[in-house]
This record gives sequence, structure tokens and C-alpha cells, in this order.
Amino acid sequence: MPTMDPANSNPSRAEELKVLANEAFKAHKFAQAIDLYTQAIDLNGDNAVYWANRAFAHTKLEEYGSAIIDATKAVEIDPKYSKGYYRRGAAYLAMAKFKEALKDFQQVKKLCPNDPDASKKLKECEKAVMKLKFEEAISVPESQRRSVADSVDYTTIGTGTESSYFPPKVTAVAAAVVLPAVLAVYVGTKAAIVVAAAVMATVLVFLGAWWLRSNDHVFSKNQSLDLVVEPEYAGARIEGDVVTLDFVKKMMDDFKNQKSLHRRYALQIVLQTREMLRSLPTLVDVNVPDGKHFTVCGDVHGQFYDLLNIFELNGFPSEDNPYLFNGDFVDRGSFSVEVILTLFAFKCMCPTAMYLARGNHESKSMNKIYGFEGEVRSKLSEIFVELFAEVFCCLPLAHVINNKIFVVHGGLFSVDGVKLSEISAIDRFREPPEEGLMCELLWSDPQPQLGRGPSKRGVGLSFGADVTKKFLKENNLDLVVRSHEVKDEGYEIEHDGKLITVFSAPNYCDQMGNKGAFIRFEAPSLKPNIVTFSAVPHPDVKPMAYANNFFRMFS
Repeated sequence: MPTMDPANSNPSRAEELKVLANEAFKAHKFAQAIDLYTQAIDLNGDNAVYWANRAFAHTKLEEYGSAIIDATKAVEIDPKYSKGYYRRGAAYLAMAKFKEALKDFQQVKKLCPNDPDASKKLKECEKAVMKLKFEEAISVPESQRRSVADSVDYTTIGTGTESSYFPPKVTAVAAAVVLPAVLAVYVGTKAAIVVAAAVMATVLVFLGAWWLRSNDHVFSKNQSLDLVVEPEYAGARIEGDVVTLDFVKKMMDDFKNQKSLHRRYALQIVLQTREMLRSLPTLVDVNVPDGKHFTVCGDVHGQFYDLLNIFELNGFPSEDNPYLFNGDFVDRGSFSVEVILTLFAFKCMCPTAMYLARGNHESKSMNKIYGFEGEVRSKLSEIFVELFAEVFCCLPLAHVINNKIFVVHGGLFSVDGVKLSEISAIDRFREPPEEGLMCELLWSDPQPQLGRGPSKRGVGLSFGADVTKKFLKENNLDLVVRSHEVKDEGYEIEHDGKLITVFSAPNYCDQMGNKGAFIRFEAPSLKPNIVTFSAVPHPDVKPMAYANNFFRMFS
């Protein structure tokens, strides 16, 4: 339990600061709230409420590692303080650490046995953990996994005009999974679980034998099923294999009016983009000729109408007006499908007009929680979930502009001496690992202190100005541009001008009140010209509308 120097203790002033912090929190000024809670803790570090409240504010800023540290301190001070366990469980949940979250929600239920909300959340967490365990049990090793993209073409997926066909094997597997799981979860007795396991094992053994006897696969080309574009379809159409600007404009206009793109054309865009991205190196060199410019955008996070505003302010992507979107295209915002198809379509239209980098949210673990996976299922179909996952693994990890500006989604590394050649050698065609160079490129953040520190997110690390300057010097670079963090003005210049954060999702999640920004670099000077902008109205679809139901309970 923390101890205080009595000379520095001032409980009454600490309580005043807590009240001010609560007001800042309610006004969505979360960084200010954290500062005020910190001042309160400095005056009375033995109050579990202050630690739990600061944990909640960290969660709002997606600083889940810091939230876990603070919530842990709260329950160390008061082991019976249920809100401490609740805050820590929610932070674990946000990091997709369901098993750790379950332990905390079980403790909340133990402390509050008559609380219906606690019971509901515990039950949902138990379901999530059961689903996770089953997915782990039936998962196929990466080396044996068959590419969905290689198994489909423009005329696969769906049958007839409704495209709602599910192969019998998929239906049978679904039944084998769902029926026993429902029995186990909702009945809950040991007997039910034993019966469920027996039923599942029997059905899966039967299916396994059936599968091995068969010559086809769930999505094999032997089962190619025409994706007919209905005569009455009035949306954007691709003629042949060429994606044109007229098509992209029509598609964006349809999206703006909340109309859908036919899945046949969505499939074509995704598959063509995959082929382009696969051919690129992990570290892409961008050449901007003298007299030309290049625009770098940060996180968009499914905010399609703000993406349209960027193009309104800065022009459509073209060979003479190229863009780099620096990761986190999807999740959180509820128009992620519209965003990703627009960016991919511009890539297909003119590969040198649109550069794309991977962010930490271009991953299965994030997409399962923060909405993209659910949105894809709702607006397209199940097969697109796997298709996007495969394409995201093809995205480059970093770009270098004119051999001088290093652009990456997250940040730098836990070790000195990393050269550009080492970044180029990273095997990016996989889900992001939890440590190592690839992880740090996607997750790390700058810090005001020198040296390195633990990540406030719980993944990657924090790095100081000395780390940035050394990396630049060793690689003969001038500047690091990264994204990954909400900034009140849409950008922040740090580390003595050697690092710029750019974030392009204004009023993030409809609650942060921040501006968005993008950076135009003019060659040959490459002096950054930062343009800021405010959020524009969008249809009344809330952020996280398609997110995991369990996670929405805590958001």
C-alpha cells in the first residue's frame, strides 16, 4: 500500500482537485482530467477512488497500459473496491485480453453479488472467453491456412441475385459450434457442458471424415457461383478491369447518400488492391520531384465524411496530387467500409496517387472488438472479413520520402541501431506480433522524457527525443512523421522539431472535440505545411455501431 509523507498530505485539497478532474472528464477533456487526478494523488495517494478515476480517463485516451497500472494500484489500496477491478477489466478487454478481463469481472461479481449489471457483464465476458477458446481449438496453423483471396474471383461468393448462399459445410460447422455452445452458456451446469462437449466432438469427427472424403473446399473454384449484378442496380459500376475516376466519384457520391456498392465491384477492388500491395516492399521509397508536393494523412478511423472533407480541401488523389494515408483507416467510426473501399479504389485507379501504410488497427484482434469486422459482415458478407484481413497483412509498414522523411504509424524501437535495411527485411505478411520491430512500428509513442519508458498503451514502448535524434542520424534522415494519437489541434511537433504526429479524424468518436490535420510536403525543401480542419456533419450512426456487443457495454 502506498505511503505518503505527512508533510505533503492535504486530503481536503486533494478532494477539491478530484471534483475539478471530474468536471474536466465530463467535458471530455481527458488529458486535463488526468493531470488533475495526478495532482490529487500527489496530495493523497491512499485514496483508491483517485487511482480508479484516473484509470478511466486513461482508458478514454486509449492508454490501456496506464489504466491497468492505476486500477491495479486502486485494488491494492482497497481490495474490496469493486470499481478498481471493473476499470482494470475494461482495460484488459480493450486490449483483447479476455481471460484477464474475466478474472476481474468475476471479482466484481463476488463483491457485488446482487448487482444485475455486474452479472450481465460477467456473463458476456464468459461467452467471449468460451468463443476465444473454441477459436483457438479449431484454428489452422498459418503455414497450413489457405488464402481466401486465392479461392475467389469476381464471380464467386453468392448465388443468384441475393448472394446469400452458404455452402453446406459452412452451415454444418456453424450448427456444430452454435448448438452446443448455446447449451453450455445458457444452461450453465456441468452436465450441460459435458453433453455439449460430447455433441461437438461427435459432430466435428463426422464432419472431418466428410471433409476428407470430399474433393472440394468451402470456397473452391469448383463451387464458383455467379455474382450477378442485377439490372435494377443503379450504383457505381466498373467496366472491365479498369477503375476510373468517374467510377470512384460515383461510388463516393453513393456512399455519401448512404447507398451501397455492389459486392461484385467491392470484391474486384479488394482483390486488385491485394495484388498491388503484395508486390510492394515492406519499406516503400517515395520520390517527390522538385516543384511537386506530397500529402500525408493520419488516422481516419472510419470517419468517411471527414475523409470527403480532406479531398474537398486538398483535391482528389492523382499522379500530381499523391497521398499517403498512414494507417488506422478503419474501426471506431461506423463508415469504415466506405473509407477502406474509397482508399483502395484510388489505389486501383492510380497506384502512385495513393500510398497506404499499416496501422495497429489493420489487424484481426482490433477489428473483432472495435467495429470493422461487424460492419463488414453487415454491409458486405462474411467472406470479406477474411479478405480484408489478408489484404491488411500486405500493407507496407513504413515509407521514406526523398530519403529524408521517415513515415510510420506508431513509432521507434526498444533498441538503438535499427537501420532502414532491417525494417525492409521484416516479414510483414502476418498478424502483428506482441513484441519486436513490427510491433513497435505499429504501437510505440513518443514521450517528453529522454530515453525509453513503458508504453501507456500496454503494447510497444514510449521513446524520447534522444532516441528519435539517434535514429535519424544513424539513417541519414531529417524527420519522423507518425500518427496513432489523438491531438487537440490535429497535430503536434515534438522532440525539438524532429518528430510530428498527424491525426486526421476530427472530433474523434464524436466526443473528443479535436481538430484533424494533414501535412503537405513541397519538394525540394520538404518543409511541412500543416493544414488543420474541423469535423463535418455525418448521418446519425454512432461510432462503434457495429462493434462487439460486449465491448460496447463498456464504451
